[in-house]
Amino acid sequence: MFTDYRKAPNLITAEMWKLAIEAEGLPVKILPIGNILDWGERTEYRIMVPKGREHVADEILRKL
Repeated sequence: MFTDYRKAPNLITAEMWKLAIEAEGLPVKILPIGNILDWGERTEYRIMVPKGREHVADEILRKL
């Protein structure tokens, strides 16, 4: 079960966050926000981590 962790303004930023967190061993999903017809590179994205592991993602990002 995944829960929302952060929002990214576009796909490139979401992919960068995903790669940074996954490099430390925590699985990440990114999903676009909004209507499926509007999805694209400039759409806002949700970054999701496993439920209860948000503190791990915080520690990973704190190290950057």
